[in-house]
Amino acid sequence: MARRVARVELLRRLAVSIESKLGTGCVRVGIDGPDAAGKTTLADGLAVMLSERGVVVVRASIDGFHRPAADRHRRAGRDPAASYYEDSFDYESLRHVLLGPLGPSGDRVIRRRVFDYRIDSPVDDPPEEVPPGSVLVFDGVFLLRPETTACWDLSIYLKVQPEATVERARRRDRHLFGAPDEIERRYRERYLPGQARYRAAAHPEERADVLVGNDDPEAPVILRMPEAGPSSPAR
Repeated sequence: MARRVARVELLRRLAVSIESKLGTGCVRVGIDGPDAAGKTTLADGLAVMLSERGVVVVRASIDGFHRPAADRHRRAGRDPAASYYEDSFDYESLRHVLLGPLGPSGDRVIRRRVFDYRIDSPVDDPPEEVPPGSVLVFDGVFLLRPETTACWDLSIYLKVQPEATVERARRRDRHLFGAPDEIERRYRERYLPGQARYRAAAHPEERADVLVGNDDPEAPVILRMPEAGPSSPAR
């Protein structure tokens, strides 16, 4: 049954669910949803709450796994939706340097990013080893594609009406795209159709372990959340 809760209560319930999965391995949490759905805000808040409860958190984002601009936009003029959904991100690298190493047979030696889209260039950050029992909090679009859907120990999908994402983007993305009308054009031509293609192909709302209505981020609606087992003590 759908239940509207305060944002802090959603974070608390997610933290308890994640803690119930902790053991000697790592827990990989993917926060998915449309553009401007509130993924980064939720991920940042969840990372803080877990840290305050004594959990070691690895914070990362799909933004660190863009493909070069020439690849991302090579067919943007003729098929913007396919360009966005199919060409934007380097899933092979994501699995190789982050999701795989934190998996059940991984060595926990990771890189949090491989590319900086702001300068359109690869980055060569040194590998880091994370301790057992860490939690990866990862946010991004298209996380429940076939390439990565099996890599999450807990997947969260934020459901937001398209018009709400456009309105948020008009306020949020001015530093990226300029005038609000240009932001809206990009969303209606590229991002919204790309998200529609994703939903039709991958069915993320059905696949996600946790489904949250996030039209109002301060009062989200829990649409689906599995019951957590006994939580591990904070460490």
